[in-house]
Amino acid sequence: MSRRSVLVAAGWVTTVAVATLIGLGAIRLVGESITGTPGGVRSEAEIERALAAPEPTPGGTTGGPSTASAAPSASAGVRRSFATGGGTAVAECGPDGVRLVSWAPAQGYRVHEVDRGPDDDVEVTFEGSGGKHELKVRCIGTEPVAVADD
Repeated sequence: MSRRSVLVAAGWVTTVAVATLIGLGAIRLVGESITGTPGGVRSEAEIERALAAPEPTPGGTTGGPSTASAAPSASAGVRRSFATGGGTAVAECGPDGVRLVSWAPAQGYRVHEVDRGPDDDVEVTFEGSGGKHELKVRCIGTEPVAVADD
């Protein structure tokens, strides 16, 4: 084997290694949007803890699991979390009525409509391959309760 063939082979191997490293670095920079769900997939227990937290942290993505927040009220009332087949939401009763504090669609669903209040009643609709799931909440006394659609 000639010296030139060895140099060509070594150059080819080096070029392939450098190109692979650059490709991996680019994927890492772009992040999980290519390789998976941004922020990772949350377990049911993690979602329950996040919904039970006093102040949820916003952090959502389009088309996947997300959390949206309304502005905190001056006098926070009783908070309660609700779950449907399409997602979960946290509602709170206060002096101005009920308001949605946060909502997050289940995997495979997206938020179709939101009326976060404060008002006499609030609602969020999740839409996905399994259909539409609407959650409507109003206050009874100082406690938020889910109500059947009229």
